Amino acid sequence: MDTSFSALAIFVLAASVLASTFDRRTKPLERRMARLEQKVDLLMAHLGVEEPVDPRMAEVDALLAQDKKIAAIKVYREVTGEGLAEAKAAVERRMR
Repeated sequence: MDTSFSALAIFVLAASVLASTFDRRTKPLERRMARLEQKVDLLMAHLGVEEPVDPRMAEVDALLAQDKKIAAIKVYREVTGEGLAEAKAAVERRMR
C-alpha cells in the first residue's frame, strides 16, 4: 500500500511538472501569434485589402433565419476553425 501511494505521488508530481512545462512553452507562442495577427490586420487595412468572405457564411445566416442556431454554430466552426465558445459568441453577434 505504501509503495502504491508513493508511485501515485510521483506520477502526480511528474504530470504537474510536464503540464507546467507545456504551459510555459505555449503561452509565449500564443502571445507572439496574436501580435503577428494584429500586424497582418494592420497591413491589410493600410493596403485596403479585405479578407475574402467564405460563401458558407451565407449558409450560417440562412440557418439563423430559420431559427437553427446550433446548426449555424456548427457550420461557423467548420468555416472558421474556432472553438465552441468563440463560435457561439460570433453567431450570436450575427443574429443581431
